[in-house]
Amino acid sequence: MTSALPSLHRTRLARALCALAFVLPLAACLGDGDDGPSSSTPPAPPPAVEPTPKTISLKLLGRYSAGEFNVSAAEIPAYDAASKRGFIVNARNGVVDVLDLNDPANPKHIGTLDASAIAADAEINSIAVHDGIVAVAIQAAEKTAPGYAAFYRADTLALLGQVGVGALPDMLTFTPDGKTVLVANEGEPSDDYQTDPVGSISIIDISDPASPVARVADFSAWNGKEAQLREQGVRIYGPNASAAQDFEPEYIAVAPDGKTAWATLQENNALARIDIAAATVTDILPLGYKDHGQDANALDASDEPAKIDIRAFPGVRGMYLPDAIAAYAAGGKTYLVTANEGDARAWGEDNDAYWAGDASKGFVEEFRVKHLVHANGFARRRGDDLPPQLDALAAGALLNPATFAYCGATAGDPGACRDDDILGRLQISWTLGYRKDAFGNPVRFNAQGLEDANGDRVMYDHLYAYGGRSFSIWDENGQLVWDSGAQFERLLASDDCKLGPDRDIPCADYFNSGHDEAGTLDSRSDAKGPEPEGVEIGVMGSKTFAFVGLERMGGVMVYDITDPLAPAFVDYFNTRADWADEPSDDNLSTMGDLGPEGLKFVPADQSPTQQPLLIVGHEVSGTTAVYEVSRVLE
Repeated sequence: MTSALPSLHRTRLARALCALAFVLPLAACLGDGDDGPSSSTPPAPPPAVEPTPKTISLKLLGRYSAGEFNVSAAEIPAYDAASKRGFIVNARNGVVDVLDLNDPANPKHIGTLDASAIAADAEINSIAVHDGIVAVAIQAAEKTAPGYAAFYRADTLALLGQVGVGALPDMLTFTPDGKTVLVANEGEPSDDYQTDPVGSISIIDISDPASPVARVADFSAWNGKEAQLREQGVRIYGPNASAAQDFEPEYIAVAPDGKTAWATLQENNALARIDIAAATVTDILPLGYKDHGQDANALDASDEPAKIDIRAFPGVRGMYLPDAIAAYAAGGKTYLVTANEGDARAWGEDNDAYWAGDASKGFVEEFRVKHLVHANGFARRRGDDLPPQLDALAAGALLNPATFAYCGATAGDPGACRDDDILGRLQISWTLGYRKDAFGNPVRFNAQGLEDANGDRVMYDHLYAYGGRSFSIWDENGQLVWDSGAQFERLLASDDCKLGPDRDIPCADYFNSGHDEAGTLDSRSDAKGPEPEGVEIGVMGSKTFAFVGLERMGGVMVYDITDPLAPAFVDYFNTRADWADEPSDDNLSTMGDLGPEGLKFVPADQSPTQQPLLIVGHEVSGTTAVYEVSRVLE
């Protein structure tokens, strides 16, 4: 056996000869040593360039079922390329199910990660994976107490380290270099809203995963600035809440350069911008509202009668209220992609004392238009669905006839606007839209619709509905670049749209159905429609695609977002197989996939099949679906 030492001597000798005799061929300078290729060794080929697809489509490849219906047994997926393992948060059990994806057509359950070694009765809420390290967000047994982030090896599931974070850590993500993990500490209140922890972002240095170090980017700098933020369009409305308490970070996206992050503040209809190195929230970016009075932003606002009725409604504004967010680069700039789910605060809704009038037992902001503007006022709904905070605001509400004349509103009379087939069934937030004075106090009107300081009515100039029923692209300053408008609902209503693994069921037959019911036409139109919740980015060649999960209707929308100014629809795939029967534990095996929650794109060079994959967790069916991203090449 030849030792390494003589080889080193030969290398040094060859270099010396090169220095003395420049006429020696270049090959002689490189050929004798270990530091360069010999004349008989061809140079290594350059890395393969991924081809750019002309278009793509989704195809069901495989599925793992937890076997439990409507208990959130499959939510957030992640993937480790080296071990070819999938990880899926099973919120039903508060653990992570570990799947063998060597054969993604047949995922196999091979283990679990739980938080029992971290804290008693703790539950895992979210997961992310980077280069063999699994990071999990762990909720304490009491959700208003501080939680944890923990780190494991993907291949052995061995615990590497843990660190404390804020209350209710609900999502976490790595920076691109894998050295830092950011955690969205949502800080939701207790159900009676008497305990309301602050929201925050934990920024964790995991250079040594065995000893992670956490810093906190909090919102204390905005305490005392609530009025200014509201004037800018940020929703701050929790009972007696400071800005820091009211801000509830939901989801985080990190810029490609790893320097900046953005967190969705869903209920606040805003984004928080974070300087990662400084561990500081630098800006609160209000997202504004969507004008449903424009045809491009039309919606179906009613579930009764059950029919497709997509149209513009002047005076109705959509609160984007995004859940998931992702970041990507285009033209040297960073853009943000949001799934505009919509989410109402509904605390204490199962407490009879709250509905009996005890405002200390919760806070519910949803109310139907037909009850809001009834000529007889609010008292008729006491003990039923009248939030006591709304009852305290006024005795009743009116619609501004200057805005809502198109549906028959006049002074003191809502006309046909409150009819079920127009706006009556629409769920809106009573906290927004009524006229206020310069000090933020409600302007009073009498029952005849005349401004009257002694009146007991408030006047709604606009109605604010939940979610955009869309996905949006924003610039890094939170300015809207593009929105899908009414495209989702119009596609689902079209003859071209098909449902099922074989794409053979008309979407229009089950338009705006719910994920936990028999395919009931139009049942979600009065709420948030198809309800886009999750979003994932996939880069293939020179193109960038967005995958958007529709929580209620189900399925995944696919768009080419390479040009953020002009995204293009590519595909819609929904693998619910049985639309006629009401889902249950008894028919779960034939039902297919219900209620997509989280999505994970797997690039071709990391995939066990060498084809791109999309892994989707479905919380209602408890299934983890693996889709192949089929490419049609240029």
